[in-house]
Amino acid sequence: MILIPAFLLLQWGLTLFEYLHMDITQFVYFTPDALAVIFLSVLSVVVVPAFYHSFIYLGKHPYKPREQGMFFAAMVFLTTSLSAAYLSNHIGITWVFVELTTLSASALIYHRRNKLVLEGTWKYIFICSISITLVFIGVLFVTVAVQQAGIEDLFYKSLSLNAPKLNVFWLKLAFLFIFTGFTAKAGLVPMYTAGIDAKDQAPYPAGALLASVLMNAGFIGIFRFYEITSHSGIFRWTNTILIISGVLSVFVAAVYMLRIKNIKRMMAYSGVEHMGIVMIGLACGGVGYYAASLHLILHSFAKPALFFRR
Repeated sequence: MILIPAFLLLQWGLTLFEYLHMDITQFVYFTPDALAVIFLSVLSVVVVPAFYHSFIYLGKHPYKPREQGMFFAAMVFLTTSLSAAYLSNHIGITWVFVELTTLSASALIYHRRNKLVLEGTWKYIFICSISITLVFIGVLFVTVAVQQAGIEDLFYKSLSLNAPKLNVFWLKLAFLFIFTGFTAKAGLVPMYTAGIDAKDQAPYPAGALLASVLMNAGFIGIFRFYEITSHSGIFRWTNTILIISGVLSVFVAAVYMLRIKNIKRMMAYSGVEHMGIVMIGLACGGVGYYAASLHLILHSFAKPALFFRR
């Protein structure tokens, strides 16, 4: 168990290092811009009480040492994958690490190993597998547009600079698939159902991460590609897609929250509503960017606090 404090120190050391080396590319595929550092800082704050409450949770349940070790390993793996997804400067690398969050999150959801959590785990894996496949197809469409424009890489910076050269048809297809795929992690319509049972069935400390910092990973996957479209001729069209998804997310969450008695499921649907509001703010532009970012940060602090319990 002494390894957990050591990991948390490493996580905070990484956050401080990235802050001091902002906008400097590391290991080719990672660049800590302002948004990445903010989300990384939020993650580093949230995981401290998450691990603390994990000790409390496991202390109250008769889990074997091996099962406890697997739980903490999955928590560490999830935290590491999220950190890398935030810092990635390449669309393919973001896809890889967001997919890795599915594996670690699935292990956490199935920790109690009964029929009820098995159903929730398989549902989460099934929907996330479809979603990540959609993102991959979207990346393939981006590749087609890139090759036609004579571009040689899929780094976000390069795609943004060359966005006006990209074929509008392929860019629209790519945005639709990438956006739809990442809604499973972000908790947005149409694929928001992946996270509802997951947050309900996961142990409380794990549910706290799934309901906050994991949703931020879905947001950053959408936002990185949204930034690319802002330099192209389809920017207004992408804003329309965001508003439609945001309004539908708020509506669906409001309807279900009126009928639900389970507090964890209610908080899961609350996350869908909040992400819908964030998308609407993002689509509005201007001060909406600031409002959306602030909303995400405050949501990432407030929502886990509702999951933590003694």
